[in-house]
Parts: sequence; structure tokens; C-alpha cells
Amino acid sequence: MTGLGELDRPETPTSPKAWDAGSERAPSPAATPATTPASAPEAAAGPKPSAPRRGAADPVKALMHRHRELCERAVDPLEIAAGLEAHGITDRTAARFRHRDVFSLAEEMYARVSRDGDAPPSSAPTAPRARADWALLTLLPGTLCAAAVAAVHLTHGQARLVAAASGTLAVALALRAALCRGPLSRPDRSAPGRATTWTAWLLAYAVLGSGLLDSAVAGGPDGLPTGTADGPWPLTAVPVLALTLACAPAAWTAHFFTARAHRKLAASRGLEDFAAAVRPLLLGAFALFLGALAALLTLCAAVLDEPAAYAEALTLGALLFLARLLTTHGFAYAPAVVLTGTATIQAAALAAVFTSRLPGCGFLAAPVEALVTTWGAGSVPTLACGAAALALLVHATRKLTRASAHAPPDPSR
Repeated sequence: MTGLGELDRPETPTSPKAWDAGSERAPSPAATPATTPASAPEAAAGPKPSAPRRGAADPVKALMHRHRELCERAVDPLEIAAGLEAHGITDRTAARFRHRDVFSLAEEMYARVSRDGDAPPSSAPTAPRARADWALLTLLPGTLCAAAVAAVHLTHGQARLVAAASGTLAVALALRAALCRGPLSRPDRSAPGRATTWTAWLLAYAVLGSGLLDSAVAGGPDGLPTGTADGPWPLTAVPVLALTLACAPAAWTAHFFTARAHRKLAASRGLEDFAAAVRPLLLGAFALFLGALAALLTLCAAVLDEPAAYAEALTLGALLFLARLLTTHGFAYAPAVVLTGTATIQAAALAAVFTSRLPGCGFLAAPVEALVTTWGAGSVPTLACGAAALALLVHATRKLTRASAHAPPDPSR
């Protein structure tokens, strides 16, 4: 690697003026021909040594000029490395700048910016610490959902309807607050995007969708939901209760993954090394959340004395967790598209069953009826959410193992 001193070392002067400065190797007067008036014009007309081109001799400086804003706002070499990687510079590209990897190149760029600007070195960025405010916010959705479920089970008639409506509104507001603060929030701390709408749809389907689909295949429903699992339009409260309670494990798991990834970033010496270290960390965090969700499903099913619906709830929980984990690291487009597609599939399944009741449209419901008859009404959301979660898991292993995914957000945005 070319040192900083070698990059800025001035060239050894070779012009005649250099010998007049008293160099030890200056030629003797006898060896130097006298300059005559006739030869003076020739010396004046001769080619003069040009200054070396810094762009060709110092490729790092040219790179710093192209990424000037990144270098100026960086508080640590790791932030420059993440930014370079986000612009497509890999370890192989860094070799053209006489460095073994992007991290080494970023260290020189950061050192030269600090030296040229005479700026004091800044402290290294650290992972955000857990705070009591967002910890309480992540516990709030599950607490309010548990209170709403208890109120629905303990009331009847008009009071049950009021309890269900007020409980739904309270849980929705609590979820929005939890998604705007803490480890589940977007990097820019802005309000949740359009993916929140489809998240609400998927949670509502977990409560009402399977019961409605089962009744529709059987020719119903014969009435509105009564808030119980044995009514004409059955409600399944266990999945949504477990998922809202799982907001706290999801937040802590996301915080754990972010903190450990920052440590891996500081200890890694190459992009490939960092990806290899973070990939098992990501899969471990994902498995940890699924284990916590399975335990909550078992607990809620025992308390409410209802089926746990493990397959449906676990696939939905995996989908929502991966979508939120990608969103918190700045990759919001793919989760929004996948959640939209999943919600559309579930809505299309319900629409196909009801549309098949029109004359000549009975064939539309054949695939859905086959699934419901063979594996039950929960097979439709299980297959839809499972396929979507698998796609997001593959996407996450590519995006969240990049150094740029763990760089601090740009304060100018």
C-alpha cells in the first residue's frame, strides 16, 4: 500500500536551477559548459520540465474528489467504506487504487481529509442504545391487544361491539407509535410508509380472513362476526394477540442484530469478511424471533383455549419481521412490494370464492376450494406469507450483509 508520505513526496528537481541551490552532487564548473550568448536562445527555447499530474500519480485524490461530500461528512473510516461500497466499489476495485480492500482505502481517504482540513478526529459511530421510551412503546401494542381481547370475551351485545372498535383503534395507534420510534423505525425517523397499510390488512386477515374464507366455501357466512371462535363468522384472536405481543421481541432482536453488526463492521478488514460474519448473525436473529413468537403462540392458545394456528401465524410473523428489518436499514421498496403482493393474493382468494357464485363463474373458486378442502382455510395465508417471507429472507441475506446497510443515515436527508 502506498503510504501517505509517498503520495505527497515532492518530485526531485532536475532543472538547472536545482544545481544552483548547492546540491552535493552538483557538477563542477569544468564539467559544465559555459553558456554563451548564442546558446542562450536555445536554452530558452528548450522544453521545460512540467509539473507531475496529480490525477495520474495520485488516484486516491481523484477518488476523494468524486466522493467529496462523503469524505467531508464522514465521522469514521467505516462510514467512508460503507459509502464506497454503496457506490459499487469492491475489494477488487480497491486494488486499482493500490489498496488490499475497501476498508484500507477508506482509512487513507479519511486520514487525508482530516489532515487536509485540519479537523480533529471524530469518535467512531456506535450502535444506538436501548432506551426506556421505545422499550415501553414496543410493549404497548401487546398490552392493549390483550386488554381488547379480554374486553371482547367479557362483554356482550352492543358493549362487545364498542369494546372491539375501541380496542382495534387503540392497537392501531400503538403499532404506529412503535413503528415510528426505536429499533423498528425507519432510518430517517419518518412516519411509516405505505407498507403499514398492507401490514394492517394482513393482521386484520389473521383475525377475520380465515373464518370468512371457511364460511364462504361452505356457502356462508350467515351473519356478522360475534367476536367468538364458534360463531357464524369465526374470529381467531390467538395469532394477532401473539403477533402484537411479539413486537417487543422483534424490537429487541432487531436491536441485537444492529448492535452486533456494528461490532462486526469495526472488526472486519474486508467486505467479504464482513458479509461472511453478518450472514449467520442475521439467520440467528431471525430464528430467535421465530422461537419467541412460537412460545407466545403456545401461551396465548392456552390462555384463550383456541387453536394456535402455528403455520399461519409463524409465516406471517416471519414476513412482517423481515419486512421491518429491511425497512429499518433503508431498504423499504422490496418489503412494500412483497407485502402488497401478499395482501393482494389473500384478497383475490376471498374475491374468487364470492365471485364464483355468479352464473358461469364457478370455476374461479376451484383452486381455493381445493386448498381449503385439503389443508383448511389457513393454508391460503400460510402459502402466501410463506412464499413472501422466503423471498424477503433471500433478499435480506443479500442486502443486510453489506457494509452500506449499517452506515449511519445521511444527516442532510
